[in-house]
Amino acid sequence: MWFDIVNRFTFEHIYSGEADSLNQLVERAVRNGVNLSEANLMRADLSGSNLRNARLAKAYLYGANLSGADLSGSDLTEAKITKADLTNANLCDANLTAANLHRAELSGANLRASNLSKADLIGARLSNANLTRANMTGAFLTRADLSGANLTDAELTRAELFLTTGLKLPGSFCDDCSAQVYSALFQGR
Repeated sequence: MWFDIVNRFTFEHIYSGEADSLNQLVERAVRNGVNLSEANLMRADLSGSNLRNARLAKAYLYGANLSGADLSGSDLTEAKITKADLTNANLCDANLTAANLHRAELSGANLRASNLSKADLIGARLSNANLTRANMTGAFLTRADLSGANLTDAELTRAELFLTTGLKLPGSFCDDCSAQVYSALFQGR
């Protein structure tokens, strides 16, 4: 089957070819070092894909299925990943600066040492996610679910935490919350 990946703004061709699935074509593009920045991958099924070190800045991944995908080391700066399924995805060391992850499913995701500064995580589910050493400076976490999330050494300076659930801070008034927070930083609030 023939697949074509186009630019979300100009509709110009970025990468195309014969493949059994779009998943297979995207993996091939990443493996060949193709820059998929601004790619339109709306509702794409990329579950289980090896997208390590992918260049997906400003890509449109609205509603995409990235469950179990390896996006470690990838550049997703300003990507629109709204309502996407990233359950158990590996986003270790990924750059998600100013990414739109509004209402994304990130349960069990590995976001260790990822850059989520200024990311929109409003309404996102991050239950049991690994956010160890994640940079979430200025991130919007309103109504996010952090139940069971590991925020050890996470940077949360100026993060918006209004109505966030499952967040437990040492010495906080929220004794029934379950997130493991050992040394999250909140300077500047």
